[in-house]
Amino acid sequence: MEKGASESSPLDCARCGKPASLQCPKCAQLKLPREAAAFCSQDCFKAAWASHKSVHTKVYSLTSQLSQEGWKYCLKKGRTRTMELPRFDWTGPLRPFPISKMRLVPDGIEKPDWALDGIPKIEPDSDLQKRVEIKTPEQIERMRETCRIAREVLDAGARIIKPGITTDEIDRVIHEETIARGGYPSPLNYHFFPKSCCTSVNEVICHGIPDARKLEDGDIVNIDVTVYYKGVHGDLNDTYFVGNVDEASKQLVRCTYECLEKAIAIVKPGVRFREVGEVISRHASMSGLSVVKSYCGHGIGELFHCAPNIPHYSRNKAVGIMKAGQTFTIEPMINTGLWRDRLWPDEWTAVTADGKRSAQFEHTLLVTESGVEVLTARLPSSPDVYPWLKPASANSK
Repeated sequence: MEKGASESSPLDCARCGKPASLQCPKCAQLKLPREAAAFCSQDCFKAAWASHKSVHTKVYSLTSQLSQEGWKYCLKKGRTRTMELPRFDWTGPLRPFPISKMRLVPDGIEKPDWALDGIPKIEPDSDLQKRVEIKTPEQIERMRETCRIAREVLDAGARIIKPGITTDEIDRVIHEETIARGGYPSPLNYHFFPKSCCTSVNEVICHGIPDARKLEDGDIVNIDVTVYYKGVHGDLNDTYFVGNVDEASKQLVRCTYECLEKAIAIVKPGVRFREVGEVISRHASMSGLSVVKSYCGHGIGELFHCAPNIPHYSRNKAVGIMKAGQTFTIEPMINTGLWRDRLWPDEWTAVTADGKRSAQFEHTLLVTESGVEVLTARLPSSPDVYPWLKPASANSK
């Protein structure tokens, strides 16, 4: 048994529930969650060993099976794979699992310029990184069509969420539904990202890579979808509940949803981009939550990411004002604890620095002459998963 179960936050004994100060050495070696590996004494550990050791066997069995099928851990933004769990000072209970091979896209699908080699060619040096494009009516119509497809694809992924489903299975659905509609999943091979969508669970802020981990009762999971269709991108994400979620997580997700709604409500010609962060920060702080500062909303259209950059935090230095014909995303990431983040060894997955939970929502928006059009708005067919969107009479039953 190893000392250290109480080094960060106090834990209870996995057998009797008393305060624990010892940790199973094999669990520590395998980097398994500390909650199930903590014990109050050698006696409790020995008494629990017959059942507890099965945890180690399951991990070895899963790793062996996945390795035979080509599943490996992701490193260096997707450019490297490894058979072993990377060493890292994990901030919370979540760990990466092996990922499957990159999914294929049929030849007949129009692809962005990074599809084959992982390197965007046009985007980095485009003048649209410095000026905000005013879309033509023809571009706007293509954006409407693409964003509706993106919403349909996200909804398809949402429908399969339940305990026991892996995030890789969610990625498969997103991939297949995108292709079925003639689109390309924009994240796939973008700067070598290995999957067709992002799935961010619990303490993951954004850019989580779909893998072999099964969703558990009580998790929250964000699915971030971008579709490339007819030469333009449509980008959105929602955070979902998995089974029975604790009240704090429900409040986090609802507050994050409200932050986005309040930000959208101010969008119209003449509004400064910096005002978005003021609105979001004000609402988040009223609930005792924090706003992530490392990632922001962005312009979108024929480029996946371009000007403007739209920070979600207060007292930001975003320049420019909104004008009719602009399209961009607003996508606040709200944390239960501190706003700071860290990056996993895969160099994509951003997690909260304190291991506490994070939630996010995103829409692609069009500034109109009179206000805003939410291009990725929910459809009448969208899954009914948020209690606060139901009529008051339904909530009171």
